[in-house]
Amino acid sequence: MKKLFALLAVVLCISMLASTAVFAENVVKIGVFEPASGDSGAGGKQEMLGMQYANFETPTVEIGGETYKVELVFADNGSSTDKAPSAAQQLVSSGVSVVLGSYGSGVSIAGSQYFADANIPAIGASCTNPQVTAGNDHYFRICFLDPFQGTVLANYAFKELGARTAYSLAELGNDYDQGLATYFKQAFESLGGTVIADSFPTGTSDFTSYLTNAQMYSAEVFFCPVSIAYSTQIVQQASSQGVTFPILGGDTLDSNVVANAAKGTDVNVTITTFYQEGANPDFDNGFKAWLNSNSEYLTNNGGNDMIAAVSVMGYDTYYTALEALKAAGSADSAAVKAALPGVTLTGVSGSIAFDEVGDAIRTSAFVKKVDNASGDWNFVTEQTVD
Repeated sequence: MKKLFALLAVVLCISMLASTAVFAENVVKIGVFEPASGDSGAGGKQEMLGMQYANFETPTVEIGGETYKVELVFADNGSSTDKAPSAAQQLVSSGVSVVLGSYGSGVSIAGSQYFADANIPAIGASCTNPQVTAGNDHYFRICFLDPFQGTVLANYAFKELGARTAYSLAELGNDYDQGLATYFKQAFESLGGTVIADSFPTGTSDFTSYLTNAQMYSAEVFFCPVSIAYSTQIVQQASSQGVTFPILGGDTLDSNVVANAAKGTDVNVTITTFYQEGANPDFDNGFKAWLNSNSEYLTNNGGNDMIAAVSVMGYDTYYTALEALKAAGSADSAAVKAALPGVTLTGVSGSIAFDEVGDAIRTSAFVKKVDNASGDWNFVTEQTVD
C-alpha cells in the first residue's frame, strides 16, 4: 500500500509539473484576416494555406530570448466590406500581436481602422490597391501595387499582343476591380490605345452581353480583373460564344480553378501574378507534400496541388510577421508595428523590404498563360513597366 501511495504521489507530481509547463507556455497570436466564404473565398482559402503551411513548418519564434508558440487566429471577413469590420473586431478582441491579410483590397480597407484604433499592425499578402496603406502607419504589404500591375498588363496587351482596342470589365463597388481597371485604362491609353470601360453589378452570373459588347467594339483584348467566382463564368461563357480575343486578368485570376475553367477550350487566358510554380523547387515540393497529406487542404486549394501565387504570398507574409516579432523583441503589437518598417528578408516570392509608405519594393511581375490542353499555367515572361 505504501508503494502504491508513493507511486500515486509521483504521478501527481508529474501531472502538476506538466500542467504548470502548459500554463507557463509562451504563446503569441497572429491574426488571419481572410475571406473563407463569399466571392473571394476560393482565393482567400489559398492564401490562408500558405500561412498554415508556414505555421506547420515553423510553429515557434524566438522573442526577446524566449521561445513562443505561434497560434493562428482566423476570422472570416466574408469577402464583404459589410462583414469585414466584425471580423477585424474579432481579431482585436482575441489579442493578436499582428494581422495577416486580406485577400481583397476592399475588405482590407474596411477592416483597417479597427486595427489602427487597437495599434495592431497588419501585413497584406495580395491586397494591391494603393488605398490599403495610404494615409496610415499600421498597414504594410509584400505585394506589388495596382498602378504597377495595371501598367504591366497594359504594356503586355499593347506591345506583346498588339492590341489597340481593349474592353475592360469590373465589378461595381469593388475597390480592387475598379482600381486596377482604372490604372490599366490610364496606361493603355497613354500608349495610344483605346479602352471601353464597363462595370457589372454584384451577383451577376450572365456575362454574355458584356462579351457581345466587346465583340461589337472590335476589342482585341478583354480585361477583367475580377474574382475567381466571376472569372470562371466569364471564361466558360466566352468559350460558349466562341470569342477570339484574349482574356487578360490580374493576380486574382491566378488559380487552378480559373485554369481548369479554360481547360479544353480555345479561350486564351493570360494574367500577371506574384509567383510561377517551379521558381523555388524546395518550397514547391514541401508545400505539395503538405497539401497532399490532408484532403481538406486539397479541397481548399481547389481540388489539386497546383500552387497559387497567393499561397506563396501568404507563406512569405507569415515569415515577415515572425521577423517583425523577433526584431521587436516583444509580442506587444505596438512594438511589432514599430519594428516592421525595418524588416527585410528573402522570401519565396523574392526580396522583401518596405518603402516609407509600408509598400513592398517590387520591380517586376510574372506573366503566365493557361495551357488549354493540360489546364496548367505556363510561364510567359517576367515583365517590368519599362
